[in-house]
Amino acid sequence: MALNITVYTQSCIRISCDEGVVYFDPFRMKEAPHDADYILVTHDHFDHFSPEDIEKVAKSGTILIAPEKMLAKAGEVSHLVRRIETVSAGQKRVIEGLSIETVPAYNLLKPFHPKGAGWVGYILITGDKRIYVAGDTDMTKENKLVKCDIALIPIGGKYTMDAKKAAELINTISPAVAIPTHYGSVVGSMNDAQVFSAHVKAPTKVEIKLQY
Repeated sequence: MALNITVYTQSCIRISCDEGVVYFDPFRMKEAPHDADYILVTHDHFDHFSPEDIEKVAKSGTILIAPEKMLAKAGEVSHLVRRIETVSAGQKRVIEGLSIETVPAYNLLKPFHPKGAGWVGYILITGDKRIYVAGDTDMTKENKLVKCDIALIPIGGKYTMDAKKAAELINTISPAVAIPTHYGSVVGSMNDAQVFSAHVKAPTKVEIKLQY
């Protein structure tokens, strides 16, 4: 199965890889494909943990992965998935064949995503590729050390990095490909992607994949 990455509204990401179909933070899905082998949730805000959208992508065998501090809330969708696994920041895990690492996701000065909440970004390891899905975060000492081939980074500002700061993070970690997320709907404008792209330096290639 070739690696295929799609970005939908906000930080809703679908990755098709050898391990199966992996969704991150499904939100405002226009269709109900029921094709998720794994659903990874970064934190419990409404635009990242959406039970109605989890229902649209889940099937009988789906594994839901979420931060351990939101286990009770994740239980709201336990009837939609086969089981729920919890993670904490700074882990390396293999969950039913899916190899992941977790990276803390938090704000430095803003109050929206405190470090103590235990929310995460994920690095998905598939084949020879490391794919970093940052979650809602600022540039932090932890994510400046991320090693990845592909990075999906929030750029919309207010709750996360803005486009210029996101580009600064990308220029620090220098993945082969950078894909902007978290703009053009709840926060940020569609133009943020162009600002981000203009500030990302070679050799990183920016791919704009937002579908709607």
